[in-house]
Amino acid sequence: MNDRHDAGYGDGQYELVGYDTYGQPVYRQVTRPPQPRQHHTPSPRQDHGHDPYAGDAPRQGGPYDPYGGPDTGETARQQPPPQAPPHDGRGTGAHHHPRRPGGHAAPPDPHGRAPAAGRQPGAAGQTAHIPQQAGPVGEPPPRDQGRADRDHPTEQFAFVEEPDGDSEDVIDWLKFTENRTERREEAKRRARARVVALAVVLALVAAGGVGYLWFAGRLPGLTASKDTADTADTAAPAGAQKRDVIVVHLHNTAQGGTSTALLVDNTTTRQGTTVLVPNSLSVSGDDGTATTLAKSVDDDGSAGTRDALDTVLGTEIQGTWRLDTPYLQNLVDLIGNIEVDTDTDVPDPAAGSKGAPPLVREGKARTLGGRTAVAYATYQGPNEDQNAQLQRFGQVMQAVLRKLTSDAQGATTTVQTLGMIIEPPLTDKDLGAFLSRLADLAKGGDYRTAMLPVRADGTLSARDGASVVKNVLGGTAKSPAADAAVRVSVRNASGVGENTGKARVVLLNGGFTFLEGGTAASAAVSEVAYADAAGKADATEVAKTMGLPASAVTKGDVSAGADVSVVLGRDFKPGSS
Repeated sequence: MNDRHDAGYGDGQYELVGYDTYGQPVYRQVTRPPQPRQHHTPSPRQDHGHDPYAGDAPRQGGPYDPYGGPDTGETARQQPPPQAPPHDGRGTGAHHHPRRPGGHAAPPDPHGRAPAAGRQPGAAGQTAHIPQQAGPVGEPPPRDQGRADRDHPTEQFAFVEEPDGDSEDVIDWLKFTENRTERREEAKRRARARVVALAVVLALVAAGGVGYLWFAGRLPGLTASKDTADTADTAAPAGAQKRDVIVVHLHNTAQGGTSTALLVDNTTTRQGTTVLVPNSLSVSGDDGTATTLAKSVDDDGSAGTRDALDTVLGTEIQGTWRLDTPYLQNLVDLIGNIEVDTDTDVPDPAAGSKGAPPLVREGKARTLGGRTAVAYATYQGPNEDQNAQLQRFGQVMQAVLRKLTSDAQGATTTVQTLGMIIEPPLTDKDLGAFLSRLADLAKGGDYRTAMLPVRADGTLSARDGASVVKNVLGGTAKSPAADAAVRVSVRNASGVGENTGKARVVLLNGGFTFLEGGTAASAAVSEVAYADAAGKADATEVAKTMGLPASAVTKGDVSAGADVSVVLGRDFKPGSS
């Protein structure tokens, strides 16, 4: 290769001094004497060709050519190899020659384009300069020069498309940043959704709680009056509530007699109640005549008594649980004793002397086993009416429910272990499930005991009795049949407890209705009283039936609900009539 190559470009000569790192020739300008300036004719390429740095507008007169000329087929490939020094293809202007690194001036563009400012060949990260053929000064390049320049071997451009490692790192960092931002936004959206859902749930719970309190009548200002609150905890409409009711009869196999209670599970208000029913309640017997609850249990059995209670109370009792005292004793022992606030000392019936210590002592939270629980539940002290004994029976029942398991299967197993005879339609499984629900209420404090108010004549009191029947049992109190026989109320003042039962038998056999009036202070002479002259004949007939003299008949006070009242004195001799 010649060390010096002179070429005419504009105003001076240039000398080849070497090649740069990209294999491009480097020139230097040789000073020449000044010569008259020649007019430079712009290249047609400048006027009509496509400049790759000047936009993407296609050249007029042919298809788009990124190198500045139309595609003319094989013509461009037949051009001879370029002989003139290459140019960098940047800028326009024939007389502006920027300096290359090292103090060398860049050669002018034979097409009249000035090099772009700030861009130098060989700088790191810049696209390599592509040599192009240039013609003599003042002559336009061949028509297909741009196509010829484009047909350089592919390997000359390979380094242009090689990915930069730093660029990949930047792309990865952008992707990571974008993904992390999206994850943060998604986490914020989920957190907001959770907060909204929690607020909705809390609002629903609060609304449900207020609705329940309103439905149960427990909101402040909406609670029932004190008179009704003592007998019922709820003020919700009775007809809208669902109740499961079972009647339980405690049979005292040692001393005789029965105690009756209704176990109520109000599934609407989630309230459990033991309703104690006095034996003096007047009910209708199987023959339609009025009788007492105690007499109905003895004579009519479970089914007859259940129907009689439904008639009087307007309820729907699902079944009867006969609980004899030995089974109650076994039940308390099986569940592991109970605690009761006892209201009196209970003597030991097996003790031989009156000075023996009591079997059950009065006090708070007394622990009772099976035997002591039965003794307390059946105890009726001297000069006490049956209501006192019923209250103790209710205490024992509620204590048993508090100790019983709330699991239905476990309660059923307990019932089956006792070996009781369950009367249809009740079954072991039904009783176990029912008792487990009541046990759950008793443990949660949603259980109470109420006494059904029954007057001495066996009828329900006008206010309190009707309130318990309506609010607790959801029924309507009714009286026995209007055409019932003459009702006789009997109060025992003879000092012999058995005389009450014997007087009942005599009166029932005589066609009268017996009403138990409890006991009274001892009296020597019996008395048969009537209220008005219309009742004198009935009173005379009662005295005759009971074997009493006609002198015992007198006008006086009669128990409410009764037609004739009888006070048994020591002169009463059963069987003498």
